[in-house]
Amino acid sequence: MKWSFSSLKQYINCPRQYNEVKVLKNYAIKPTHQMLYGTDVHEALENYAKTGAELPQNYKRFAALVDPLLEIDGERFIEHKMALNASKEVCGFNDSDYWVRGIVDLMIISGDTAFIVDYKTGSDKYPDMKQLKLMALMTFIHFPEVQHVKAGLLFMLHNNFMPDEYSRVDIDKLWSAFAPDLERLKMSYETNKWQANPTPLCGWCPVTICEHHRSR
Repeated sequence: MKWSFSSLKQYINCPRQYNEVKVLKNYAIKPTHQMLYGTDVHEALENYAKTGAELPQNYKRFAALVDPLLEIDGERFIEHKMALNASKEVCGFNDSDYWVRGIVDLMIISGDTAFIVDYKTGSDKYPDMKQLKLMALMTFIHFPEVQHVKAGLLFMLHNNFMPDEYSRVDIDKLWSAFAPDLERLKMSYETNKWQANPTPLCGWCPVTICEHHRSR
């Protein structure tokens, strides 16, 4: 069983969709305009942080949000890939035995503290801070010198930064936040049972054979 924050969230939202898209690969989720916009913003910010490349005209306003972060002293990691195997040990991002993996948008290691930021181009109405927990956990394992993580979701379109902090002494507690959902996912794999979870968004789901799809 392999997972990431986004794939686990997809499973929680609808196990049936997860199975059809991620496991059986019978369907693919078509990128929406919002998804393409988010990818474009991330690429622009990546180039800006790495090389100082000028931001496109319609993204220049984001510089005021990112510049203070880039002024933090320390070793900078941009779009940094991290992965762990089932023993929660460091492994390659594309290793066949990886268990969980993720990409941190911006990370700065300064002494025993890591600063982590994830850029968001969507709504800030229902922030999911668990993504930061997972990034912190992988950071603690990839960088043994790090004792504290200061992290935040940066909602670019709303000029809103939602912070959280984590300590190495809380690693077990942080992992426990994912345990119930990972156990459900494991059971679905073992029993091959993938229950549909009908919501108002079913009409936009790619799994058209589902009884809850608007075309049925």
